[in-house]
Amino acid sequence: MHLARTILVTGGAGFIGSHLVDHLIDRGDRVVVVDDLSTGRMANLDRAREVAGDRLEVHVGTVSSVLPGLDPAGIDGIHHLAAAVGVRLVVDAPIRTIETNVHETSAVLAFARRATVPLLLASTSEVYGKGLRSPFAEDDDVVYGPTTVPRWSYACSKAIDEYLALAHHREGLVPAVIVRFFNTVGPRQSGEYGMVLPRFIDAALRGERLEVHGDGRQSRCFCDVRDVVPVLPRLLEEPERHGRVFNVGRDELVEIGDLATLIRDRLESTSEIVHVPYEEAFDDRFEDLRTRQPDLTRIREAVGFQPSIPLAVTIDDIAASRRGELAG
Repeated sequence: MHLARTILVTGGAGFIGSHLVDHLIDRGDRVVVVDDLSTGRMANLDRAREVAGDRLEVHVGTVSSVLPGLDPAGIDGIHHLAAAVGVRLVVDAPIRTIETNVHETSAVLAFARRATVPLLLASTSEVYGKGLRSPFAEDDDVVYGPTTVPRWSYACSKAIDEYLALAHHREGLVPAVIVRFFNTVGPRQSGEYGMVLPRFIDAALRGERLEVHGDGRQSRCFCDVRDVVPVLPRLLEEPERHGRVFNVGRDELVEIGDLATLIRDRLESTSEIVHVPYEEAFDDRFEDLRTRQPDLTRIREAVGFQPSIPLAVTIDDIAASRRGELAG
């Protein structure tokens, strides 16, 4: 039987955050959400509000502006998901990206250490940078490009977040665990900030062209958010996982060109698939990786993590939700 807890979720109105809130509410927890709605949406919390009643508390604002007014002694655990996300946002707003990721993480750690509250930090596969081998394992060395290429600022800022959280753990201030997401996808995800799957689905539903960057041979792994969120509380609540870093995702590779074809065919769309050079889609300072694949050995051994939702089902479910939104 689950003992109800009070959990703080920063970024709780976002894509992954709102699915996590649903999961926590469904198991009987009380949830406190902090979100500045820069990329999240209040509508993402509609289901949680209907189910939770007074077990859901929502604060609109940045972590650094809201947390000083809250009492950490009443919080049993923190999932820190608030961050700047998406390739397009990173390229277009590097200052916001860096300052949001580093400053707001520092603020949530300062809050957590006031009462030694366990914290899960959501990080990203981008931390691996250019990568030295594939698949990426948690203890691999990392290599970034030059500071003149904006995309590496995101990777570096999230690496700083990890260093901060792990330093708090080592000094006995905050029990912390890190998760590195590899292309988490599913309903509620927006293509507005460069996320490839919803971007392709929206275009296919509208009959617009699907723009594949580069030659389309770059490979990624996609994992449904509904497979991801149940494992997060387990990692946070089991003390033997604290102080460690875990890759979270699938390890089946899909070429982006093939993904575009799969989506077009599955949605029976007439959209044209076109290839757009990176320098046209972004600028001549953008760098991409050919392959981004996680080594899942550690999380499988730790909690038996095994995603079960096929990519085709994820595509169908995103399309179903987007049809309603586009019609509205």
